[in-house]
Amino acid sequence: MHPAGKLRNLLKEPGPILCPGIYDCLSAKVVERAGLPCAIISGAAVTASRLGYPDVGLQTMSEILDQARNIARSVTIPVIADIDTGYGNALNVMRTISEFESAGLAGIFFEDQTFPKKCGHFEGIEVIPTEEMVIKIRAACEARQSKDFVLIARTDARGHYGLKEAIARGRAYAAAGADIIFIEALLSEADLREVGKSIDAPLQANIVEGGKTPNIGYRELHEMGFKLISYSGTLQRTAITGMLGALETLKKDGTTQALYPDRMCNLVDRSELLGLSRYYETEERLYGPIRETEGSWKGELQRRGKEAGK
Repeated sequence: MHPAGKLRNLLKEPGPILCPGIYDCLSAKVVERAGLPCAIISGAAVTASRLGYPDVGLQTMSEILDQARNIARSVTIPVIADIDTGYGNALNVMRTISEFESAGLAGIFFEDQTFPKKCGHFEGIEVIPTEEMVIKIRAACEARQSKDFVLIARTDARGHYGLKEAIARGRAYAAAGADIIFIEALLSEADLREVGKSIDAPLQANIVEGGKTPNIGYRELHEMGFKLISYSGTLQRTAITGMLGALETLKKDGTTQALYPDRMCNLVDRSELLGLSRYYETEERLYGPIRETEGSWKGELQRRGKEAGK
């Protein structure tokens, strides 16, 4: 089944959809290995890892698209991409939708900020008129080739214009054809509950640890009315802390022995996650048996690969 069809099926099933934020093929494979049903590409995280910039709109469509294409190819779970503001007006949005759908994504989300956009939890955010965003949503609906391709409309109006305006925009965006409504940077549990009962459409909640939205459990968020629960920066910021801790251990101890195996996977684990056993099997089918050297772990990889395929 096409990834968009898989995502549509998830939306029809009962219960919340946990959707961690990813930024490269490895983080996508980790989400898939963990058994979670889908993942969402964080534009901020891709910008940080690929360009070394903060989330202030410096990334381009081609840079995000290239990363998204590789990520979508690397896993079987559906992947949603962050396309910021759609990279321009309604015509730009139409091209962006076509490109990301062709790249194998299951859906996208885009927001009503002015350009250049900023992280939804930063200060100084401005939004375009509701009418302009409605035109962009209608253009996105027209541009997609499959009705299964999921369109998520995000508004960043809460912080500067208030909850009432954000809810009004959410309703207008749903009426324009958006499949899921995402109000970023809700400020309290009361905000979340009000949104959950005020918009008659599937809703996304985004948890940013240390951000403006309270870190409420996903089960409770689902009870409030939210279907898609995203954790946009969790994996990357966890990785940053882990890397810094590993380097501190190396500087302090003069060795990495204290890290392994409790805080570090081994070569077999990483290689198996990346599917190396399949490449060994293909190479042997084409060229004949591979001669194993002393201490080889090829057999262990192939055993794990067969077990994972059961």
